[in-house]
Amino acid sequence: MREEDLDWAVYHQIPENGGVTTGDLVAATGFEPSAVTASLERLERYLLIRRSGETVRLLSVQESLVECRCRYTVDLPFVIENGVIKAKRRDE
Repeated sequence: MREEDLDWAVYHQIPENGGVTTGDLVAATGFEPSAVTASLERLERYLLIRRSGETVRLLSVQESLVECRCRYTVDLPFVIENGVIKAKRRDE
């Protein structure tokens, strides 16, 4: 199975509201745990989901856009780390 197809299948097993565990995703999809974990890593890199321990949840469009902006805009005066907004230190 292509990675894109696997990612699509895994993504659509994550509920819109709330989260799901990796183990539940493995059970729901029937794929190997290593394949599901690799898919979740890709989905997180593509800013579609967020993982917190074993729990996985979908990012809203707004969250995804903010994360994208923070990742690719180098001159922002803040960073987001683990859901916390922090001011960047000015190098003097």
